[in-house]
Formats: sequence, structure tokens, C-alpha cells
Amino acid sequence: MVNFYLYYTVGRKVLMALSGFFLMVFLLQHLAINLLSVFSPSLFNDVSHFMGTNPFIQFILQPILIGGFLFHLVMGFVLDFKNRKSKPIKYAYNKSNNSTWVSRNMIITGFMIFSFICLHFYDFWIPEINTKFIEGDWTGLHHGEFRYYDELQHKFHDLWRVLLYLISFFFLALHLLHGFQSSFQSVGVRTPMITTVIKKISTFYAILVPAGFVFIAIYHYLTHVITNL
Repeated sequence: MVNFYLYYTVGRKVLMALSGFFLMVFLLQHLAINLLSVFSPSLFNDVSHFMGTNPFIQFILQPILIGGFLFHLVMGFVLDFKNRKSKPIKYAYNKSNNSTWVSRNMIITGFMIFSFICLHFYDFWIPEINTKFIEGDWTGLHHGEFRYYDELQHKFHDLWRVLLYLISFFFLALHLLHGFQSSFQSVGVRTPMITTVIKKISTFYAILVPAGFVFIAIYHYLTHVITNL
């Protein structure tokens, strides 16, 4: 069974789909928490502190999340390499008749998302790791108040960073447009009626989730601009 999933293309696609489902659930959770920074900064601080100091989240779920992302990334490169290496004539046929630009270039949109995550880690995760594990400060406080909202808002003071985030969310939307529905196909959900429903949900999800992150970035940038007029 292990050999099937690791050494056969169909098995790899199933694992790719499962890791994709896992990451899509995380995106919803991550969006929900970050939207709190717009509608309730105090609640955002409370939830961020809970997420950032809960041992189960920090030492079990967080490593699983990072591992799931890295697995999805590596498996994506493997599948893309295998696809381009085998049957070039068939691939050319699919390119002209049965596939979209997004489906043929998931590796490109995936690489752009990976580049964004590196920036995101630099902005948020690495400073957080430094504060908690190097400096040993788990209080979450700065001048007697929770620091999470102020740190988030501060990152969106610069227009260039906001623009980088917006570009990244555009590529995320493209990646999700194909990845969402193809994940269901990879695990065997292929009936015409269900496929039609999944395509509609896929489009909704691929637009709504990135748009939510875009809204957050623009909101905090404009809040900073208006506050400093």
C-alpha cells in the first residue's frame, strides 16, 4: 500500500489531493482569524495569543502544518516532472484541447505561492519564533498590552509589501481554481453532477479566500494612511 502511494502516479495524486485538502482547511481557519483583526482587534489579540501559546498547537499542529506544506510542495514538483517527462505527444494534445493554462502551470503558481510563504515567514513566523524560543518571552505583551494586532498592522504600512501580498493572492486564486476541483477528481469524485457542483464551489472558494486576504491587507494599509493624514 505504501509503495502504491509513493511510487505510482495515481497514488501520488491521491496524496497530493489529501495534502491539498488539509491546506485548504487551514486557509479557511487562517482567514477567519485574520479577519478578526478588521472587526475586533481585541478578539484577534486573544485568539492569536491562544494559538501562539497553546502547546498542542505549537508543538503538534504547527509541525504537522509545515510538514504538510513541504510534502505538497515536493509532491507537486515530482508530479510535474513525471508529467513533462512522459508521453510528450499526448501532453501536447492535452495542451491544445483539454487543459487550461492554469492546469498546465500549477508548478508556476505553486512556486509563486512558495515565494510568498517565504516572505510571510520572514514577516511573522521567524520574529515569533525568535521572541518565544530565543528570547523566551511567551507573554505576548508589549508595553503591557498584547502585541499581535500592532505587529500585523505594522507590516502593512509599506505599499510595496502590500502589493507583493496582492500579487501573491492572485497566484493563490489561480492555484486554487484548478487545485480545488482536481483534488476531488484525484480521490475518485468524478460523477458529472457532483463534478458540476464541485466546480462551482471551487470557483467560489478560489475567489472568496484570496479576496478575503486582499481585503485584510488593503484595510490595514488604508487605516495606516488615513490615520497619518
